[in-house]
Amino acid sequence: MEPKGDIALIGLAVMGQNLILNMADHGFTVVAYNRTVSKVDEFLNDAAKGYDRVIGAHSLEEMVSLLKKPRKVMLMVKAGKAVDDFIELLLPHLEPGDLIIDGGNSHFSDTIRRTKYLESKGLLYIGTGVSGGEEGARHGPSIMPGGSPQAWPLVKDIFQSIAAKTPNGEPCCDWVGSDGAGHYVKMVHNGIEYGDMQLICEAYQLMKEGLGMSNEEMHQVFVEWNKGELSSYLIEITGDILAYKDENGEYVVDKILDTAGQKGTGKWTSVNSLDLGVPVTLIAEAVYARCLSAMKDERVAASKLLKGPKRSFRGDRTAFVEDIRKALLASKIVSYAQGFMLLREASQEYKWNLNYGGIALLWRAGCIIRSVFLGRIKEAFDRDPNLANLLLDKYFRGIIQRAQPSWRRVVAKAVQMGVPVPAFTTALAFFDGYRSERLPANLLQAQRDYFGAHTYERIDRPRGEFFHTNWTGRGGKVASGTYTV
Repeated sequence: MEPKGDIALIGLAVMGQNLILNMADHGFTVVAYNRTVSKVDEFLNDAAKGYDRVIGAHSLEEMVSLLKKPRKVMLMVKAGKAVDDFIELLLPHLEPGDLIIDGGNSHFSDTIRRTKYLESKGLLYIGTGVSGGEEGARHGPSIMPGGSPQAWPLVKDIFQSIAAKTPNGEPCCDWVGSDGAGHYVKMVHNGIEYGDMQLICEAYQLMKEGLGMSNEEMHQVFVEWNKGELSSYLIEITGDILAYKDENGEYVVDKILDTAGQKGTGKWTSVNSLDLGVPVTLIAEAVYARCLSAMKDERVAASKLLKGPKRSFRGDRTAFVEDIRKALLASKIVSYAQGFMLLREASQEYKWNLNYGGIALLWRAGCIIRSVFLGRIKEAFDRDPNLANLLLDKYFRGIIQRAQPSWRRVVAKAVQMGVPVPAFTTALAFFDGYRSERLPANLLQAQRDYFGAHTYERIDRPRGEFFHTNWTGRGGKVASGTYTV
């Protein structure tokens, strides 16, 4: 048979199936394969029934034989060992110039390694983030490709055709950078997603337990919020969730166990931020909030022994809901500011030359954190591509200034009522720290020098000169040969 497949996709779980159908809808012929071969026939006879542009393959040899050269094979399999295993299985069947694409949630360091490995064998490699869940995969995801630069022209038409589009028709897909850049940007996207979700949950808990609001009342609040500055996918679905009832007419959200899972990308973001020395405090706090939620049995036991203030609210409830909205907006700005701080540092560390406005555009539609907010971020970087921090942009600075009194009232009232708001609190603490000309790290450096002779710099001497004080008058003249922050 004459090869006619434009691309092959391995892995027929829901995401893989929906991407195949999306590609076929846009005029591309896709070869479908799955390690459990029976799933190929099931897919062809069910979801892909009637699709002439979807071809089934029952072995890797057959799959490769059905592809036009240079061959393009996309993996939608579980991150980790499965990706490496499939790479090794594919290598004997591919030729120099062929391309392997990993569309799973792989760690960016694995993608760096795999890119070098495959390029050493004459092949090309792409590690791409794909965001938007099942619906996005079917109708238009956000796609964040990185890897071998020569590979981009081979898939640009396919990826940009199937990607979500902004209101202006721009595809939410463009080349991010070399080796692991695509998966890194997806990792940070997921980290910001963690922060967004935690902030929304804290707003929910403040209204539910602090103000005693009903699910219907909160549903109406989120519907209203989705019409303004907070308009986003996550705000929209939160409104839907709060209104959803089961067959008995009871709210489903109230029946869900309050222990949150995680797949690791938020943790990866937090760990990498520590490696690079970037204070991505809100995302880290969101990860820890999920860890704390998992301690359900301990929390139940502790609730019987550890008592806090009685949760009661006196005042204008409508005004406080507006305070919560402004606190959520300000905290959300901090979350994105921290995410883009991390992207900036990573771009330098890994030599990626990331386009921050372009990344904001990739997230405008299709992905989980899509919102009108991201258009403003793109505009900020369009105004100043070298913008050090989103908090310094005139537009975001203005929002923070207007929201600040509400933000502080919400955090203070939450503390008084004993309602935990770790993400709101750490966002405000970061803001106050970032705007502080002087922090107490001078005392910290003195402590380090006292017990470890780690040395310090002085404000009355040039940067780069290091000093040591013999604080006790004992032990002789000692100093560290290096300065470690």
